Amino acid sequence: MALNLYGLAIALGVAAAIFYMSRQEAALGLPRDTGIDVALYAVPLAVIVSRLYFVAFTWDDYKDDLLKILRIWEGGVAIYGGIIGGALGVFILSRRRRLPFVALADLVAPALILGQAIGRWGNFFNQEAYGYVVSDPALQFFPLAVFADGSWHMATFFYESLWNLAGFVFIHINRKRFLLKGRGMLFAWYLIWYGLGRMVIEGLRTDSLMWGSLRISQVLSVWLVIAAGIWVLRRTRGKKVLFLLPAAAILAGALAAAGTLYWARYVMFISLFAFAGTLLPAFFGNRA
Repeated sequence: MALNLYGLAIALGVAAAIFYMSRQEAALGLPRDTGIDVALYAVPLAVIVSRLYFVAFTWDDYKDDLLKILRIWEGGVAIYGGIIGGALGVFILSRRRRLPFVALADLVAPALILGQAIGRWGNFFNQEAYGYVVSDPALQFFPLAVFADGSWHMATFFYESLWNLAGFVFIHINRKRFLLKGRGMLFAWYLIWYGLGRMVIEGLRTDSLMWGSLRISQVLSVWLVIAAGIWVLRRTRGKKVLFLLPAAAILAGALAAAGTLYWARYVMFISLFAFAGTLLPAFFGNRA
């Protein structure tokens, strides 16, 4: 049953994403059924690359049983691997159909974060992607915590699902404002929103993919927020002084990674959230 429910959660996420894209494709000036085409190109590659990405960073678990790599229903996929694979699929579609890649990326962005919000529940059914143990009995209740492997843990899958759902609402409601600034803005805000949430939530998990002492998804999240944020800042001709915020985040992140200052990670978090916040007036202010 757990296997079926895990697959069902992923399938529902994909279905919701396809439905949303089908409703939005005309507004973005894309041909009919582009949403379905995106799914046909992006989903298979997303699944394959997300699995290979996960296996690459957990090779010791698979090297003695290579067939285990194929048992994807047991869990073990990485969302950032899926994003890379999906982006490759969208790029191939853009080349074959001669459609602007950034327009397709804008179509995918809100659909993707909606699908992620739904698909995260697959982790609940597979009893995975949870956080540190919650020892205080007063806090041992769902959705704050989840009971797994014989004890209560932080329900990090739920935190991310809720964050992603809020991100979908944020991007969908403001999609026209973002698009007024040009193509690519919806996707940039997807990277910023998702990256901010994953950056924090990843630090609460106990099953992170690691590279030495670094949580890979956390590092990627930080750099995606910085890269997407700088791109938005340049496109909206924001004040150059705002570049100091990502610079401060990079410095604080380096100090945290080196183990020099424990609290430096919080400086990094605050700097990047502040950076994202300073980008919003360009879309909600009086400037055209």
